[in-house]
Amino acid sequence: MSQHTGGPVARTGFWSAVLTALLAAISFGVAVTTPPRSGPFAPPGSAIAYPYSGAARFVPRDFLWMYPALLMMLAFLVLAACLRERAAGELRLFGTIGLCLAAISVGVIAVDYFIQLQTVQPGLLRGEGPALAVVSQYNPHGIFITLENLGFLATSLSFAFLALTLGPSRAERAVRWVFLTCSALAVLAFVGMSAYFGFNLEYLFEVAVISLVWLTLIVSGILLAFVFARPADRISPETTRLRLGKKR
Repeated sequence: MSQHTGGPVARTGFWSAVLTALLAAISFGVAVTTPPRSGPFAPPGSAIAYPYSGAARFVPRDFLWMYPALLMMLAFLVLAACLRERAAGELRLFGTIGLCLAAISVGVIAVDYFIQLQTVQPGLLRGEGPALAVVSQYNPHGIFITLENLGFLATSLSFAFLALTLGPSRAERAVRWVFLTCSALAVLAFVGMSAYFGFNLEYLFEVAVISLVWLTLIVSGILLAFVFARPADRISPETTRLRLGKKR
């Protein structure tokens, strides 16, 4: 299906792409300037020990990046819906799969971050550190890291299917390459790092996948804003069949 520049899909797609890139840049910038307090990347001698009760002095500073990250994921979900609506013919199937994976990733990340913002923050300030240890972001192998791994793996897999909905323009080809590269690297990183580190994986994969996804959303958001700002190229039925490997 082709959408003209002024249509609702084009307008919504443009603004969701802009917001995705902007919010990804903001949340990534705030996150990388938040020093690790525990685990393998914590500076020697400054790591907070289990059950992480000492993290109360870092509330709310260490949690600020989650607010724009939540909004980023919502913007990405809208962007995925627009890519699905923009897809031509049989390629919509891949758009639907990508949208479903995006929705799963947003749901997982939203629950994960809301627990930190609404439960862990006030709990730390009330001296409830021991009861929060398993869900705290400071636990390098806790529920927070596990849900992030799952959520951003789903995001990276959604990229692979959304990539198949894109058209033949130069910008869309670039986005397709970015999406597929991120998806492949995320899966390879998870398999390889899990095999190498085993139960000592901690947040090493989380750092890798979150960096891949955020950088992908920044770059693809910018490119897709240009894609939605102009008339979409209609993908011919023949092109659709060739992509799907079908012949009449």
